[in-house]
Amino acid sequence: MDTLAWLAFASLAAWAWLLLGQGFFWRTDQRLPPTTRGMGHAREEPAGKPDAPVIRHAREEPTVWPRVVVVVPARDEAGVLPLSLPSLLAQDYPGVAEVVLVDDGSTDGTGALAVELAGRCGGLPLTVASPGEPEPGWTGKLWALRHGMALARARGPEFLLLTDADIAHEPDSLRLLVSAAMENDLDLVSQMARLRVESMWERLVVPAFVYFFAQLYPFRWINRARPRATAAAGGCVLLRTETAVAAGVPESIRQAVIDDVSLARAVRRAGGRIWLGLAERVDSVRPYPGLGELWRMVARSAYAQLRHSPLLLLGTVAGLVVVYLVPPVALVAGAAAGNAPAAWAGGAAWAAMAGSYVPMLRHYRQPLWLAPLLPFTAFLYLLMTVDSAVQHHRGRGAAWKGRTYARPEAAPDR
Repeated sequence: MDTLAWLAFASLAAWAWLLLGQGFFWRTDQRLPPTTRGMGHAREEPAGKPDAPVIRHAREEPTVWPRVVVVVPARDEAGVLPLSLPSLLAQDYPGVAEVVLVDDGSTDGTGALAVELAGRCGGLPLTVASPGEPEPGWTGKLWALRHGMALARARGPEFLLLTDADIAHEPDSLRLLVSAAMENDLDLVSQMARLRVESMWERLVVPAFVYFFAQLYPFRWINRARPRATAAAGGCVLLRTETAVAAGVPESIRQAVIDDVSLARAVRRAGGRIWLGLAERVDSVRPYPGLGELWRMVARSAYAQLRHSPLLLLGTVAGLVVVYLVPPVALVAGAAAGNAPAAWAGGAAWAAMAGSYVPMLRHYRQPLWLAPLLPFTAFLYLLMTVDSAVQHHRGRGAAWKGRTYARPEAAPDR
């Protein structure tokens, strides 16, 4: 066989391993189970199964609901706040809850708008605070969370809900999160919010973003009794207050650009139990109408995810080429040249790739004809990752909301 055929078979072997040995990352069934009122018992996974998820399949609601404070870091979010903040204020939560919005140096009237929305919509009590500019060594969001969490802890809550300003919650979202944490003795419950998918670029890039995240951090590995991976989704994190104190967050992760993964690792190091899954009732309302906005979203933290390592960058680029780009090239070039082994192996790998992407497209309610386009999207992510490294080595580092972090730390691995 020639080089193209060998590469095609290597790609096919990689897909066989990914589909069967990477925590079934392509499945989308890691969801918060529905609350079952009036049930005497919740059905559990058989004891002793290492892959048994932490969450039970059905659960009773708590008889006594803990106090919760919702902390929302916000910087220049006036455009999305009318779609997100009212959903938090309208939470149908049986216990005591309130919202703390931290206006992180906004120049668009975010804080004043939040006060206006609270007066107009009513619901949960709202406090708006401002921490001032970040101290040296802090990234902006974590600086805002530090201030918000300190204010929240003064209220004595058992749980903190950390949620971004562009995240809208259905009225029962907080109730379901707290119920899951209480019933299963979890210290951190996180949901990957359903991102907006309306423009063509959003359709091409957004479902793949979640697909690649799940491939890197398989939810089943995170949620099993003996976890093999650790991560969270920063848009929606319910965190037990005493665990946050024990983990020293956010101070212990103050320089992290990938704050959600860093937070989850800090909680795990402190002995906390974590669950992560896809959300059905938590949605991002932030628009990414063009490729430029999506590019910046990915590139700002891609190289930090690789710990700013040139060797990891080279390995990632090589892996993306072999796994995602070789299959269509091998199929087309092999068929044109009469190279049957290359064409067959490339076609089989491409089919496996597209098939694994179908569940995520269904989750996002997108047409299945997008599945064969995954190699093109992977190529875009390859370019975004390289651009992230280039910006870092030019001293620009991660940039977000008008702030640039020249040499931010990657998420710690300890």
